[in-house]
Amino acid sequence: MKTFVISGGTSGIGEALARTYLKRGDKVVVIGPDPEKGKKFLAAADGLGTRQHAFFIRADLSLVAENRRVVEEIKEQFSVVDALVLCARFFRSYRRVTSEGFEHNFALYYLSRYLLGYGLVDLLEKAPEPVIMNVAGPGVEAGQIHWNDLGLERGYDGWAAMFQGGKLNDLLGVSFSQQSRGYRTRYVLDFPGGTATGFAGEFEPATAARVQEMLRYAKPVEAGIAPIVAALDTPPAEPLSAFFEGRRIDLRHFSFQQDDALRLDALTRKLLAS
Repeated sequence: MKTFVISGGTSGIGEALARTYLKRGDKVVVIGPDPEKGKKFLAAADGLGTRQHAFFIRADLSLVAENRRVVEEIKEQFSVVDALVLCARFFRSYRRVTSEGFEHNFALYYLSRYLLGYGLVDLLEKAPEPVIMNVAGPGVEAGQIHWNDLGLERGYDGWAAMFQGGKLNDLLGVSFSQQSRGYRTRYVLDFPGGTATGFAGEFEPATAARVQEMLRYAKPVEAGIAPIVAALDTPPAEPLSAFFEGRRIDLRHFSFQQDDALRLDALTRKLLAS
């Protein structure tokens, strides 16, 4: 029996993965902000006869303090984590700043994944084949990192925020998997393609129309999660690997520059310290 921790595990790809592993009899911890969705997840576990293996932690992962609380709660309840799956993301057409002063997309899509990965690495390292699965957008050509304006205070755009988040997670994977850290935990970046699970967010009309058009051509969630499940069941041998719709990405791609990864890691530590 393995233990899976899934952020964004009450909807979309995260929920599909949570149910997959509950059906197998594994322990599954899902993290999400909506208590009603949490109750739905636990009720589904009841229906599968696996309620004793299902756990819901309510948290707003756009807040640094909440991520730190979640890490401590998991450490108190579990002695080992086999896999951490990072799915939480929320598109915003309009800029929003959290109560801690971070732009919402930056906080949820990047900082949360940073905090959960490093916060739970000690429990992961105790597992036989530990893996972090970061469901993001590796190697995407579009977008850029706004190094002098990570919070996009100047000229915010929802798509720019999302694409920047994907690139930040690429660099997170690079810095986490540095040989100098000495982790056994494998880091996998994966974009499964559009899936028919919805696209969480708050949209202005033009973006809402674009999202609906995207969903028309989305694949069933079972097809979308298949390569993710395969990588979780048998983690790649390499410290870091990246996949785009099942195709392995060459890590020599410009999205995975080590100098940029070190720069981002230093910036992140400074932001969190302040």
